[in-house]
Amino acid sequence: MSKVETPVVVTLPDGAQKELQAGETAADLAKSISEGLYRNCVGALINDEIKDLHTPLHTGDKVKLLTAKDEESLELLRHSTAHVMAEAVQSVFPEARIAIGPTIKDGFYYDFEIPEHTLSIEDLEKIEAKMKEIAKENQQIVRFDIPDVDKQLDEFRKDGEKFKAELLEEHRDHNPTLYLMKDKDGKVIWNDLCAGPHLPSTKHIKAFKLLKVSGSYWRGDENRENLQRIYATAWWSKQDLDDHLTRLEEAEKRDHRKLSKQLDLFSVHEEVGPGLIFWHPNLATVRDTIEDFWRKEHRKRGYQFVYTPHVASEDLYKISGHLENYAENMYAPMDIDEHPYRCKPMNCPGHIMIYKTKLRSYRDLPLRYAELGTVYRYERSGVLHGMLRVRGFTQDDSHIFCTPEQLKGEIDGILDLIDTLMTTFGYTYKCYLSTRPEKYLGTDEEWELATSGLEDAMKDRGIDYEIDEGGGVFYAPKIDVKLFDAIGREWQGPTIQVDLNLPRRFDVSYIGEDG
Repeated sequence: MSKVETPVVVTLPDGAQKELQAGETAADLAKSISEGLYRNCVGALINDEIKDLHTPLHTGDKVKLLTAKDEESLELLRHSTAHVMAEAVQSVFPEARIAIGPTIKDGFYYDFEIPEHTLSIEDLEKIEAKMKEIAKENQQIVRFDIPDVDKQLDEFRKDGEKFKAELLEEHRDHNPTLYLMKDKDGKVIWNDLCAGPHLPSTKHIKAFKLLKVSGSYWRGDENRENLQRIYATAWWSKQDLDDHLTRLEEAEKRDHRKLSKQLDLFSVHEEVGPGLIFWHPNLATVRDTIEDFWRKEHRKRGYQFVYTPHVASEDLYKISGHLENYAENMYAPMDIDEHPYRCKPMNCPGHIMIYKTKLRSYRDLPLRYAELGTVYRYERSGVLHGMLRVRGFTQDDSHIFCTPEQLKGEIDGILDLIDTLMTTFGYTYKCYLSTRPEKYLGTDEEWELATSGLEDAMKDRGIDYEIDEGGGVFYAPKIDVKLFDAIGREWQGPTIQVDLNLPRRFDVSYIGEDG
């Protein structure tokens, strides 16, 4: 008797269910709905993950078919355009060896090693022209499961692709895949080690621009190979591309490093070290004005100001867990009186130490501490950027000690403070509620209390927010506030966390009503 295959049943965004044959893909689903959708479909969101069109579907899958109208499809477009760029670079410069090429906000980059050649603006024009040729050729982009890792490693090494070989060796046990670029006859023209996802073909790639070249290091390690990084952007239409390039021009006019030279604002000195900022009188005056306003608003809301040391015994960061989980971002220890000390990476432990100086009662709560605390964090020199990525900075940091019953009211007060501070400086903003991740500390009841406190406070204030499911840190659900500036750029703003970790580590307590 022949075996009857059980049909596959998937759910579409509107809740409708669609039946397919076993082994059929997202492309087959699109075709079964309409020829027009099939022609325009570029990928699929399967169970909230972006996937290729050729991905097989299974019963229970939630599927959203993606076209150029969907924001998620930009990830596919940019990832595939990055591959087209790498193919073009190796066509123009056959001696080039490729490293990695991820998507980033509004675009992508790719790192290359090109012996004895520094890329120029003229080179970018040649590469861009070659990319346009590749796009017009309608090369098929095909996923290929590597059947024999050792054989593929030999091929990479024979071709001089040492970076690909290194990555494949690391990921050999994780079902590694190649993405192949094939011509109309099915011949493989180019390939890269990649997990995907990608567009089905290069015909969808129409509007892109190579922006600039910068230096980088393989794996961000200053002791490894020097590479050249090409930054680029890609959009579904020329109009979207032109609008983005206009935004970049406006951002260039507002580059704080250029403004600093024009207005004498700040400086960085080789003798002192990268990422350590000197505030000149003009900028210090601006800072003083902002700090005065900050203090006034906090004082109105019952905050008490504290100051904590810039260095502390390593023991403090063992208790807090920073040494265990954050050491690579901390400055190296200093030996003082034969005991290791560290520059402060966070203000939280210091505020807890102040709280613990005496026994607290529920009558003392809430206690609101605020500090303009200077912290020091190690960043690789390659990622330092003016005043945006630094090694020492001052954080407006507050910690509130309260009872569970007071939690929602305190969150409401913080949201009011955030609104006052942000709108005073002309920012619009959006809130995101990040919920419990897969791995977490604390009980389900604690997470429910903390998360509902955050969510209810936003609902009561009529705040429009999105839920970032599973996006909380392991010790706390949180509200992330994203700011939008005058030209629409998004910036990470304030964060409200309900910490379920540090109170346990430091044995923080108070005497309740029941004694």
